[in-house]
Amino acid sequence: MGKWRRRFAEHRLDGLLDEPRPGTPRRIGDDAVADTIRRTLEMPPAGATHWSLRSMVRAVGYAPSTIHRIWRAFGLQPHRSETFKLSTDPLFVEKVRDIVGLYMAPPERALVLCVDEKSQIQALDRTQPLLPMRPGQAERCTHDYTRHGTTSLFAALDIATGAVIGRCYPKHRSSEFRKFLDQVEAAVPPSLDVHLIMDNYATHKTKPVRDWLAKRPRWHVHFTPTGASWINQVERFFALPTERQLRRGVHRSTAQLEAGIRAFIDAHNADPKPFRWTKSADDILAAVQRFCLRSQQIEGTTKSGH
Repeated sequence: MGKWRRRFAEHRLDGLLDEPRPGTPRRIGDDAVADTIRRTLEMPPAGATHWSLRSMVRAVGYAPSTIHRIWRAFGLQPHRSETFKLSTDPLFVEKVRDIVGLYMAPPERALVLCVDEKSQIQALDRTQPLLPMRPGQAERCTHDYTRHGTTSLFAALDIATGAVIGRCYPKHRSSEFRKFLDQVEAAVPPSLDVHLIMDNYATHKTKPVRDWLAKRPRWHVHFTPTGASWINQVERFFALPTERQLRRGVHRSTAQLEAGIRAFIDAHNADPKPFRWTKSADDILAAVQRFCLRSQQIEGTTKSGH
């Protein structure tokens, strides 16, 4: 502070101006940086959908480190692409509020179950023996495999405890789904109501399933919005056996595959943990609204540019 007071006393406001800094002065001006950003955002390279570091270097003639610094400064990652899907369900808002309400404030004396099926799980065997992990070497396996049939996993996730009721069937028709509902009902105490969260898959809406539900007044069905499977918590559970049992597993028959799935569910239920749902319905709807408004602005800018 003494330095700045002295400079102000000697030179008044001019003494507060920043002096030239040491080091090599910047050779690329603001206009050149702006042109690089404009190329990145609006002018894809010939024969490609996006810029790479090397293609941009060839186009503008700057060093790769310079391009990298510009992209990093403006948060640009041309090599990355993410997906999104907006639900077109006319009752999207009502269904989100209904299901998120169950997650955030479950009804008393009731069980909230998220139900779905993971279909066409393949029993895969590698074409050559697995090379196990050892010091200095990761586990290695062949990239190709032999198929030995498929199975479908039906699962019901209890959102309060994280426990899962699961069963494998050769197919995933409405008849298998109705049998699975019988299994779920046998596992739920008769004194509790059952709130069933599931998607709009045709298997869940056939006449045998509707008749089965109609005869059981303690069962209450809540359908997720069309194209919004992310709101069903059982989808998060399905990622666990995929990651820990299926992706690197070796199964020479569907019987081995189903045994591996059952072993995973048993281990999961030995110490279940529920998934924490933190976003309220208002938070979700506000985020969707912001995304829609941003998309409309981008679309309008693109059209006006053409």
